[in-house]
Amino acid sequence: MTSFASKVFCRVEKVCVHLPVFLNTFLVFSITGEVSYLVVVEAPLEADQKKTVWSSWWKVVHLLAQYFMLGNICWNALLFLRTNPSIKGVFLGGEGMGQGWRYCYTCETHTPPRCSHCYDCKVCILRRDHHCVFFGQCVGFRNYRYFLCCLLFMWSGLLYATVMNAEVFIVILKEGVTVHSVLLLLVPWIMLVSGQVSARAFAFAFIADTCVVGFLLVSAFFFFHLFLLFRGQTTREWYSSRRPYSLGLLGNLRHTLGLCWYLCWLSPLIPSPLPGDGIHFEVTGSLEPAR
Repeated sequence: MTSFASKVFCRVEKVCVHLPVFLNTFLVFSITGEVSYLVVVEAPLEADQKKTVWSSWWKVVHLLAQYFMLGNICWNALLFLRTNPSIKGVFLGGEGMGQGWRYCYTCETHTPPRCSHCYDCKVCILRRDHHCVFFGQCVGFRNYRYFLCCLLFMWSGLLYATVMNAEVFIVILKEGVTVHSVLLLLVPWIMLVSGQVSARAFAFAFIADTCVVGFLLVSAFFFFHLFLLFRGQTTREWYSSRRPYSLGLLGNLRHTLGLCWYLCWLSPLIPSPLPGDGIHFEVTGSLEPAR
């Protein structure tokens, strides 16, 4: 009985780990589909513009822009998940072990500076930033570029989707700020279950709300990580006033995004080799805590 319960628990745990990835994928494609519908069917709103050449080019440009952002989100997320940020397969021995090196009793090996053990991934991560619950994987030395670029395109995509959904908010509030319109914007699920709105109205209201909430959330994550990138710090180091690994703005960009940092954000397929190895870091300040 205990063995059966443990197997069930393990399977439920695996499903829960991957659930945020499935949920994020569903939301991203739902938002893209809804915005595509707004572009192709609903816009432009003026009847005399619906069949003009300007209207056709307007739609093509908007569709190309949103699918460019969608492609970058999906490809960066895929490469982030497929890039192993841990110490597995990395030779850590030999010369160079000194200040900042520690012994991990779980992995039973000495680990370099800025490396720490993740109890979710069950392994030490090189230049560990944090464990991302939305992807179910740690952000580390090798996959930080894909994580940050994915955030960049999620932020720009949600900003674009929020602007495109402005007309949805205008239509909902057209009757005025009433109890019905406010509840539709705040709790569309309750309005659907109670039969107050149609499924179509619920879908538009829910996705419009998701765009706004998602944009605010992703903005906080994205600009926080930009702040850390410019300072040459990880999430685990940001509370400290010391920046012993900061190499200046350009140096931090190169060591985080690679040698082609100025181009790699355009596409994850652009090669941008990292100048370091994730083990040894150039120290520009004191590693000792300030007294």
